[in-house]
Amino acid sequence: MTSPPATRRTRRRGTRSVPLPLLVPALAGLAFLLLPLAALLVRTPWRTLPDQLTSEEVWQALRLSLVCATSATALSLVIGVPLAWLLARTDFPGRRLVRALVTLPLVLPPVVGGVALLLALGRNGVVGQWLDAWFGVTLPFTTTGVILAETFVAMPFLVISVEGTLRAADPRYEEAATTLGASRFTAFRRVTLPLIAPGVAAGAVLAWARALGEFGATITFAGNFPGRTQTMPLAVYLALQNDPAAAIALSLVLLAVSIAVLAGLRDRWLTPS
Repeated sequence: MTSPPATRRTRRRGTRSVPLPLLVPALAGLAFLLLPLAALLVRTPWRTLPDQLTSEEVWQALRLSLVCATSATALSLVIGVPLAWLLARTDFPGRRLVRALVTLPLVLPPVVGGVALLLALGRNGVVGQWLDAWFGVTLPFTTTGVILAETFVAMPFLVISVEGTLRAADPRYEEAATTLGASRFTAFRRVTLPLIAPGVAAGAVLAWARALGEFGATITFAGNFPGRTQTMPLAVYLALQNDPAAAIALSLVLLAVSIAVLAGLRDRWLTPS
């Protein structure tokens, strides 16, 4: 049933009337967030930008960033989606603690995550020493180390997104499939996964964007070696010390990627569930 015209007019007037004590800090907050981005655009060397972006160092860092972020996202999907299903669909002792530990990398300083990875997977780490002794596998300061560092910080975004989607999905579809003879895994693969596909896609995009922008854990665990571990954020950090114009150009590329990710997720964020 539609609202009377008078009610709609009153509602529109109510949304237009913003108290001054709220409007001023709101505009100040908006300016605070937009000013650095505007400064980046203003100070961008537009004339030399094509030369900056076509240099071999930039393409090398960009290529490595795309490969590592995509690999980290794929790894997050393989182990993160089952983890999200476990948290959303099963009840076991300590589930709240497990959920807290899964989301810990969201608030943990990335450099601390890099130190933790070194202590766990380094050559003398808790697990890394056995990998080195038994298989000759060394993970720190390698491209694989970059992927693992990015996975560590990015996977919680995927898990949270998929778990929320699973909790919103009706479990009776899975139960109906199991009563018809399907196994739990078949019900998940044929019924649940298609239902939660938008949430999985949104979580994957968020994880990919977070992996692409990862810096602290990467430089601590994998180092900063051009062509092997130097991703775009690390290239920005290095260029800022030697060539500020190149740092601005690289930052502009990451800004464009971030805007593209936001544009791709806009419909999902603004659509009521």
